Amino acid sequence: MKVIRSSLLEGARSARGTAVVVDVFRAFSCTPLLFSLGVRHSVLVAAPEEALRLKSQDEELILIGEVGGVPVEGFDLGNSPSQILRRGAEFFKGKAVVQRTSAGVQGALAALEAADEVLLGSFMVARATAGYLKARAPEEVSLIAMGVQLKEKAPEDEWCTRYLAHLLDGTEYDHNLALREIIFQETTQKFLRRDKAHFPAEDPILCLQRDIYDFVLKVTRQENLVVVNKEEI
Repeated sequence: MKVIRSSLLEGARSARGTAVVVDVFRAFSCTPLLFSLGVRHSVLVAAPEEALRLKSQDEELILIGEVGGVPVEGFDLGNSPSQILRRGAEFFKGKAVVQRTSAGVQGALAALEAADEVLLGSFMVARATAGYLKARAPEEVSLIAMGVQLKEKAPEDEWCTRYLAHLLDGTEYDHNLALREIIFQETTQKFLRRDKAHFPAEDPILCLQRDIYDFVLKVTRQENLVVVNKEEI
């Protein structure tokens, strides 16, 4: 199994084999949390207008996401795991959600055009994802760190792909160093300043939890939709 680490939109567009699209802050930390609270599936869309159109056809859908980090008018929630957790399972159980984000979702949609298979990655599902990959042993695995708005690398995503590589092939990984480089950088500090409501300080705490779910998140096309389903390990 050849493991390739790459970054940003270019990395997603050049994905080969099985792609793991990583967005730790916050899209693909939200997704496993949503499944743990009982959602049936998630639909990934490129634009807010598409999400709103889907809800006009099915008012039971829950819309989650952001543009430039800011929640979208007409959506039910922003791209925030702490907001999701606060709502609780009673809000989500048995429902379908639609996610639109500026980095992770866009990367997953791009990777789906290039790779044989697409999984969603974060620290929360890293060990389960690695177990899935080792069991199936594809010839190539593309670990793609989506970064900030697809424009610059983000330490949390880079370290998560490094952790996945460590689990797959023994690549060196130091979690203390990872935390030091993540926590004291702007991608985390913008939450800890507590000066913007759409960047809750609780979000990094949730996003940096490792290996807490024992399922993988698999992206497939179903008719004219891109759907994420949970697959137990």
